[in-house]
Amino acid sequence: MKRIILGLATAATITGPAVAQSLELEKDELTFGFIKLTDMAPLAVAYENGYFLDEGLFVTLEAQANWKVLLDGVIGGQLDGAHMLAGQPLAATIGFGTEAHIVTPFSMDLNGNGITVSNEVWELMKPNVPKMDDGRPQHPISAEALAPVVEKFRNDGRAFNMGQVFPVSTHNYELRYWLAAGGLHPGYYSPENVTGQIAADVFLSVTPPPQMPATLEAGTIHGYAVGEPWNQQAVFKDIGVPVITDYQLWKNNPEKVFGITAEFAESYPNTTLALTKALIRAAIWLDENDNANRAAAVEMLSQPEYVGADADVIANSMTGFFEFEKGDKRDIPDFNVFFRHHATYPFYSDAIWYLTQMRRWGQIDAAKDDQWYHDVAKDVYKPAIYLAAARLLVDEGLANEADFPWDSDGYKAPTPAADIIDGIPYDGRAPNAYLDTLPIGLKDGQTVVGTEIQG
Repeated sequence: MKRIILGLATAATITGPAVAQSLELEKDELTFGFIKLTDMAPLAVAYENGYFLDEGLFVTLEAQANWKVLLDGVIGGQLDGAHMLAGQPLAATIGFGTEAHIVTPFSMDLNGNGITVSNEVWELMKPNVPKMDDGRPQHPISAEALAPVVEKFRNDGRAFNMGQVFPVSTHNYELRYWLAAGGLHPGYYSPENVTGQIAADVFLSVTPPPQMPATLEAGTIHGYAVGEPWNQQAVFKDIGVPVITDYQLWKNNPEKVFGITAEFAESYPNTTLALTKALIRAAIWLDENDNANRAAAVEMLSQPEYVGADADVIANSMTGFFEFEKGDKRDIPDFNVFFRHHATYPFYSDAIWYLTQMRRWGQIDAAKDDQWYHDVAKDVYKPAIYLAAARLLVDEGLANEADFPWDSDGYKAPTPAADIIDGIPYDGRAPNAYLDTLPIGLKDGQTVVGTEIQG
């Protein structure tokens, strides 16, 4: 793996005032991991713009092979922190998969994902998709348009396979949500069967993000859910068509987080504040002045040390547009959000949504009361650290007081029905009531036993 070492030469490229050091750092040499996706941008920007160095932090960034290797690196101490799937700190803390107490003081972004199908599947779907007056497909596209295709595959004796990046990834839950909203069952997990394919109509499996296009092209999978730039890569390579973005699926949904061990946060509190400050500054830079810095961010991310995809591919979504079929480029200005809408604040309600999806599909095998969801969210998401870092930035003149939710109780206002593809609102204060409204998925008292649902 190529390593990026932040040296003194970087200081010469810093624009803006240097931060006066007020924190006595317990540890100033840090190694952070990431996966090659555009939503790792806050790390790249904090590095390239010198925000880590402003805080007295000498940072190494290391690309990781996959999400499991990344998580193991944080748990084992080879990495001090990492760009993580939001489900990873939650799953590790409750003991689903590798058990460890991981926390997050910083949410990295909103939105940023898409669901892509192969050209073959898209041609079969198109007759089922309503058209606009100009003949283009009407968005958002429901998975109801996919259901006859899945049935055709079944009648032809073919399994319908789709890829997602990790069992507790946003992509897994978004793909499952989209399929279920269209009447297709994505399958259950059980303690004895962790494939997630019990009773499935569509068979989901794990593929690392950069390998998605090649796996689709090989015919091993017929579609996938992934972050950018790997949906747009399918368009550029003419091997697939994105059918929906997560912004269309659930407007301004939570995405990645920055994860550290609870032990790190407790042992190095000032260092934790310092790295959070640097990441907040990076997020502000990415969104400020109506995304004026996005072109520079695209060039940054196109470097092989970071995402390594062509700048044109990254720009296709990073600069406020998204291309579906070749030539069908549409305005989605909030496809990538790094700071607007309090994107970086670690809301408990975001954590609870992930936990409800783990329960919905059997990764949490037994029903939990509402208080359990709230307690786990508060054990992992750390808004107090975030606000302490934000306060320091405001006091230093590097951030605006009005940009932070100082009085938040950690819960967003309920997401209205109009912002979610199935028209079912989400309120993080009432997780079990929310689960009971979802037509496909486990309900209170139900468990998966063998291939049957009991209770």
